[in-house]
Amino acid sequence: MRFAVGMSGGVDSSVAALILKEAGHEVIGVTLRFYKEICGDELRVCCSPKDVRDAAYISERLGIPHITLDWEKLFQKRVVQYFVEGYMESKTPNPCAICNRDVKTGYLARYLKEVADLDRLATGHYARTTEYKGRKLIKRAKDISKDQSYFLALIKREDLDLLDFPIGSMSKEEVRKMARLHKLPVAEKRDSQEVCFLMGKTPGEFIEAREGVKEGLIVHKEGYILGKHRGTYHFTVGQRRGLGVSYHRPLYVLQLKGDENKVIVGYEEDLYRDTILLGDVNFHLPLEEWGDVHAVVRYRSQPVRIKDVQRIKDHYLIRLERPIKDTSPGQVCAFYDGDVLLGGGIIEFVEAR
Repeated sequence: MRFAVGMSGGVDSSVAALILKEAGHEVIGVTLRFYKEICGDELRVCCSPKDVRDAAYISERLGIPHITLDWEKLFQKRVVQYFVEGYMESKTPNPCAICNRDVKTGYLARYLKEVADLDRLATGHYARTTEYKGRKLIKRAKDISKDQSYFLALIKREDLDLLDFPIGSMSKEEVRKMARLHKLPVAEKRDSQEVCFLMGKTPGEFIEAREGVKEGLIVHKEGYILGKHRGTYHFTVGQRRGLGVSYHRPLYVLQLKGDENKVIVGYEEDLYRDTILLGDVNFHLPLEEWGDVHAVVRYRSQPVRIKDVQRIKDHYLIRLERPIKDTSPGQVCAFYDGDVLLGGGIIEFVEAR
């Protein structure tokens, strides 16, 4: 089988390529360059020029061809612009999930199939694939602490057959051990933990540098003014720390009103919601084939059982079995049946129980 491996220059994708090469497949390393800026190692981001060089060197060590695609403009348009516009609309977008759908995973697999007739794209994601109700679907990684399936929820159904995740049944230490055994120089390379294009900035700092200060008011839910802010993009629903105001009770961000440039704050109990309106919904498994399905509304949040799903034109209204407080417009809501990922959508609105 002819595999492309999305190589980021890190240990995970390097070992993914190694596994496929040792299994006897025809393998080519593919690296995407998203920007030409030099990133300091302390930023722990991916897709920098140094990462491109590391990926090319590892490919040479493994004896596989390597190509670099300059997709900076595509990345800026489909991911960075989406991220900025989302925050300017008082949402909390998830750029990694969008990137996996529209650039580096689902879209890349389709692109390579069309232009190079490669059978599959393998990546270093901690996720697995499984046969479920007659379909190839994504499954949580064996090492739940490293599982990245949530960020794959928006990938289009037609792209799933083109994907493979060779390290999904391994722990991080097993991956590093394999890299050490084969003397790969990235065996101890640190993981990329930041949103790559932020370059160490917070989302608010990044957007303020691009859009300028948008000063407005911080308002208590009862209507009285508590202070000022430099832009609603510095906040997210559920945030407690860094509000810049003092009060006799802990305050949380309840709502961002971009049209009025206001940050509405209140109490923790005000955050709980059991009804979510989703847009841009993507089903890996048709709704009529669902069983006991749970929703995950933020990476690392606990699954909560879905009580009911109602279609409203191009949107879906999700009613949860119990109220939760992690919901924020712009974030991804992923659907799971046990460990099997059934798709997901983007939260547009949440309402109180």
